[in-house]
Amino acid sequence: MHTLVLDIGNTSVKVGCFAGEALVEMVGGLVAGEVEALVRRWAPQHLLIASVAEEAARWALRLQGLVPGRILLFEPGTTPVPLRNAYATPLTLGADRLAGAVGAAALRPGRDTLVLDAGTALKCDLVTADGTYRGGSIGPGLGMRLRALHEYTGRLPLLPLPAPDATVPLVGDSTVGALLSGVLNGAAAEANGLVAAYRQQYPALGVVLTGGDAPLLAARLAGPIFAVPELVLLGLYRILVYNVEVER
Repeated sequence: MHTLVLDIGNTSVKVGCFAGEALVEMVGGLVAGEVEALVRRWAPQHLLIASVAEEAARWALRLQGLVPGRILLFEPGTTPVPLRNAYATPLTLGADRLAGAVGAAALRPGRDTLVLDAGTALKCDLVTADGTYRGGSIGPGLGMRLRALHEYTGRLPLLPLPAPDATVPLVGDSTVGALLSGVLNGAAAEANGLVAAYRQQYPALGVVLTGGDAPLLAARLAGPIFAVPELVLLGLYRILVYNVEVER
C-alpha cells in the first residue's frame, strides 16, 4: 500500500509517494490537474496535505473521493507531530519549516540539528538533541534578492539564477557579475555566519541542507553539510504516520 504527501509551496507543488517508509517517487513543479492524475495512478491509502501558499482544504476538496482512507490537513499549530514545539507563535509557523524539523529529527535522533532551507526564503530551523523544535530565522531567498535589486532600483536588470555548477567570482567585473556575486556569495556568507553562530552555542551541531536552491549554495557552504533534498517530504510522511494508522 502507498501513502502520499503533498507539499504546496510558494512557487511549486511537490508530491512524495511512500511505500512503507521508503520514498519511491518524488515529483515537483505540478499543477492541480497533474496532482489529481498522480493520485489516481498511485491510489494511496492515506494522504497528507501541507500548504504555505493556499488553504489545504481546497486541495482536499479536489482530491476527496480519490483516497479511500484519511486525508490529513497538516496545520502546524494544531496537528500533533512527533516533536516538542517550543515556537512561541505556533499558529504562524510555516508547515514546511515544522515538517523539515520533523524530518531532521528523524534522520538525526538525539542530536542537535540545524535545517538550512534554501527556497523562496532562506530559513534556519533548530532542533535540539532533546527532540524540541526551537525556532530559527527567515531571510530572503536567492530569487527574491535578485527581484528586489531589480524592482527597488532604476537600472539594475532582473537576472535568472545561474546553473548550480556555474562559477560566480567573488569580484564581479560587470553589473551582471556583481549582482550574482552579491546574491550568491552574499547569501553563502550569511548562511555560513549563521551556522558558525549556532555552532558556538551547540558545538556538536549537524547541518542539513534542503530546498530548491540548495544546489546553488551547497558548494559555497563550510562543511560538514548533509544535503537532503527530500527532507520536507520525509517530515510530512513522519507526521502522517504519527497521526494515522498506516499499513506497512
